[in-house]
Amino acid sequence: MSTGMRVSTHRLVHIYRSEGHEVAALSGVDLDVAAGEMVGLLGPSGAGKSTLLSLLAGVFRPSAGKVFVGPHELSAASSKLLDEMRAKDVSLMLQGASRNLLPYFTPHENVRFAQGAARRAGKDLPEPDDLLASVGLADDAHRPLAALTPGHLQLAALAVAMAPRPGLLLADEPTSQLDHPARDQVLARMAEVNRELGTTVVIVTHDPDVAGLLPRTITIRDGRVGGEGRSGEEYAVVTPDGFLPLPTHLRQELLPGTLVRFHQVDGTYVLIPEDQEPSDD
Repeated sequence: MSTGMRVSTHRLVHIYRSEGHEVAALSGVDLDVAAGEMVGLLGPSGAGKSTLLSLLAGVFRPSAGKVFVGPHELSAASSKLLDEMRAKDVSLMLQGASRNLLPYFTPHENVRFAQGAARRAGKDLPEPDDLLASVGLADDAHRPLAALTPGHLQLAALAVAMAPRPGLLLADEPTSQLDHPARDQVLARMAEVNRELGTTVVIVTHDPDVAGLLPRTITIRDGRVGGEGRSGEEYAVVTPDGFLPLPTHLRQELLPGTLVRFHQVDGTYVLIPEDQEPSDD
């Protein structure tokens, strides 16, 4: 069984250059995902979700702030440690199944190849056919990739990501190119990985139906954590500097300059626009 890895960030900033200008993809993200959680990252295109995933995988280094993955603080980690971490403990699934698979290998050969570094490091791993059977590909293990459906290709990509039995699985839009039945099948297998192996799973998605199936969601807006979803309820998140981002639909109602106050009801603060009176109901 995998040991899920805790993930957290502190005041995380990432700046990149585009057309001669500096662009802040992330502007102070504070994130905490417990070991063994399954979490979705939501937000509009360009909000910084995929950048955040790459920082958690140690592919990028942050411009400022800290990234903690299990026992490692990645901004100060050596390149050798990051390589070892990605070989054994952290898997990143890129968007599009084909980007995660060697095209002339069968699923079995892809999984065997993906296990190489972890096996050489002495990690005890399952046989590729057993791993492929666990994601529903027992009958496709030795077939060419060109013979697989899009859904089964994505399951093969999931098997490759799970090949080293990582403690953290990072998946960028793993269902964006699938029809609904295939999408639901892939999500079900990912939930099994999380439940049965204890692997921490972080999924980037723009699909509200996918978000609705996840136990917890975190919304990234304007390069910050702008909200959290729990059991279908959406909450705004107060940042360490006291910033309270409003959900998109409220921005249309509460125009700049609107006066608001907070009223406490049963331990919960309720935002009251200046032209409304609080209710005790």
